[in-house]
Amino acid sequence: MFSVASSHCPKTQSDLRSEGWPCAGQPPPGEQEERQDGLCLHDGLQEESPVPHAVLPAPLPPPPQSCVLLSGVRSRAPDPGPPRPPPAPPAVAVLGSGDFSRCLSVRLLRCGFSVVVGSRQPKMAAHAFPHVVDVTHYEDAVGKAGIVFLAIRREHYSALWDLKHLMEGKVVVDVSNNRRVNQYPESNAEYLASLLPEAFVVKGFNVFICSDSVEARLQIMELARQLHFQPVDMGALSSSREIENIPIQLFPGWKGPVLAAVALSIFFFAYSFIRDIIHPYVRYKQSDFYKIPIEIVNRTLPTVAITLLALVYLAGQLAAAHQLYYGTKYKHFPHWLEGWLQSRKQLGLISFFLAAVHVLYSLCLPLRRSERYLLLNTAYQQIHANVENVWNEEEVWRVEMYVSFGVMSFGLLSLLAITSIPSINSSLNWREFSFIQSTLGYVALLIATLHGLLFGWKRALEEEAYRFYLPPSFVVSLALPVVVVLGKALMLLPCLACKLHQIRKGLDSSRHQCQRLEPVGSAANISPERVTIM
Repeated sequence: MFSVASSHCPKTQSDLRSEGWPCAGQPPPGEQEERQDGLCLHDGLQEESPVPHAVLPAPLPPPPQSCVLLSGVRSRAPDPGPPRPPPAPPAVAVLGSGDFSRCLSVRLLRCGFSVVVGSRQPKMAAHAFPHVVDVTHYEDAVGKAGIVFLAIRREHYSALWDLKHLMEGKVVVDVSNNRRVNQYPESNAEYLASLLPEAFVVKGFNVFICSDSVEARLQIMELARQLHFQPVDMGALSSSREIENIPIQLFPGWKGPVLAAVALSIFFFAYSFIRDIIHPYVRYKQSDFYKIPIEIVNRTLPTVAITLLALVYLAGQLAAAHQLYYGTKYKHFPHWLEGWLQSRKQLGLISFFLAAVHVLYSLCLPLRRSERYLLLNTAYQQIHANVENVWNEEEVWRVEMYVSFGVMSFGLLSLLAITSIPSINSSLNWREFSFIQSTLGYVALLIATLHGLLFGWKRALEEEAYRFYLPPSFVVSLALPVVVVLGKALMLLPCLACKLHQIRKGLDSSRHQCQRLEPVGSAANISPERVTIM
């Protein structure tokens, strides 16, 4: 481009032409001037061209940048020279040479970071790391990086006291865990922060991240994202105790459901044992103790399974009744009910597991030696009584429908369990998931209840079935499912269904609207009848 201001040029246009240099409006020899709609472009500025509008040829690629100085000498832009090398990757120090240190170092290298590993014996530890990793002493590693990961146990934190001056102003990430819950009076990260008060201590890479320094916490969260993790911000460093206890907890969300399943199993097993083993032995001196391993266990499994499935949906009905009673969805559920709502997935999965084991036990019943002996004895008695045909139409239909309903209920329960898998759940929209878990869940409970009723049939009305004045076990196990099914039918009445629908849409008809509370917890933000297994 050309930059010539004729009003300030000490020479006239004819003098410049005589010297062979262009002036305003005239391109230099062998080059084309950039024009656009009759405007000349001078150093990025647009000013009117003295040349009238005309049809101009298409502009050529811009020539090398140059300008005409007042002295008449053309100068070119300075040559940028060879391309600059890319900046060096950021350096990260990892103190410790154990398994976690090796895995973290490899992950950092793959994501473009420069890794420096600090070890008490660097020569011995170097062979365990890639050759591009600088394995050195603690002091050198800390001095070469701005972010320091501590991959050592709390018992060795005392070795960091001599590095206190080197840690000043650096981000120190504590990744340690304890061997048991609340092993020390304070968390490892808080203890480390007391040792290194001038450093920014972050508890991280346990999925959750916390720190008293917001900038350090955000920096480590961004680093975790670069390593293809999904960090969760837990706030201040005081949350580190909870974070350290998470990896060593044993099924924290399963404690209540498992205890409920164990308690129900003990109750129904003892109930069947008293009725079917103790009563014949006391009354008739008949030893049926051989039934304990398979038959008594197989009677316990379905009773516990259907009771747990009924508990899954009973929690939602109690929550709906709570909302109808107070006329709002903004009032907190009681703590016991909120915990119950959040445990429905575990209850449903345990119910499915027990139902599956019940199916396997039922398939093994004809394989028992005792069953063969009983079949032979029955055949001998039939021959001795000269009975040719013992066909019972009513019993045939009962057993056929009983088995059919059992298979259908187990199939639906399997579908509920499969949709609780995260990969399957994520592929369903809310309406599909709600239909499977709520509508089909109630259908599964209804069919399982019919399965139990067909199993008992008339025995619930027979006097000899009440041993020790105790009803049969199937009567006890079906009491709760029948109540839940009737409760669902009650909730479907228009007067209750419409009112509940309005409440869940936001209607607040409670007497304490001025003290309205916001929902707390996942159970308060969702429809209590919708989420069942998941």
